[in-house]
Amino acid sequence: MPTLEFDRQFLTDTCCVIAGTDEAGRGPLAGPVVAAACILPPDFLPEGLDDSKKLTEKKREKLFDLITENAVSYCIASASPEEIDQYNILEASLLAMRRAIEGLTPQPDLVLVDGCINRGFTTPAKAIVSGDALSPSIAAASILAKVTRDRMCIDMDAEYPQYGFAKHKGYPTPAHKLAVYEFGPCPYHRRSFLSFLEKDRKKLAAALEKKQAEANATVNEDNGFYRDNELPH
Repeated sequence: MPTLEFDRQFLTDTCCVIAGTDEAGRGPLAGPVVAAACILPPDFLPEGLDDSKKLTEKKREKLFDLITENAVSYCIASASPEEIDQYNILEASLLAMRRAIEGLTPQPDLVLVDGCINRGFTTPAKAIVSGDALSPSIAAASILAKVTRDRMCIDMDAEYPQYGFAKHKGYPTPAHKLAVYEFGPCPYHRRSFLSFLEKDRKKLAAALEKKQAEANATVNEDNGFYRDNELPH
């Protein structure tokens, strides 16, 4: 669990403002990668603050409101699917984090970056492996990024309901992969993440055939049509 002491260890006479940054959405097939940066009050540690992946959706939403209401400063930014395809997911994630940090006021003296890479930041930065489980600032940023991205996926679902974005949040579930195979990619899909369409073509074709057969059987049953060997008893 994150502790106040973790962030405090970096405070010095010349390092008075510390921010944490983290991203959400590196693994999905679709949607942006979202990053947040956050500066917290020195004594702010809300109950349950932790790595966003360990929290329920309800808890994340509650903490999102507490963080945004109490933070000294926070900023949420993203890198688009097009940027992910252009730069690769790692560079796009770093780009989103840099954008989030640039939106902070005041600018921090030090940024704690979740993970093992901290290149390209104009502000002094320190990479913290598993930082979202150690640093309150990083944990807060992880929650802001995760909740924001999940809300984006709900909006995406309203626009393209056939893919089920609201349910899987763009991650490569079997149902999502099958939907991309059946309907083709939408503008939110990351083209560089769709190699499975060729690699798993035979398996996807068989899955789609099974899905369509089951749908036809349901329609026939609803209409009272049965094959001879399927007559109800």
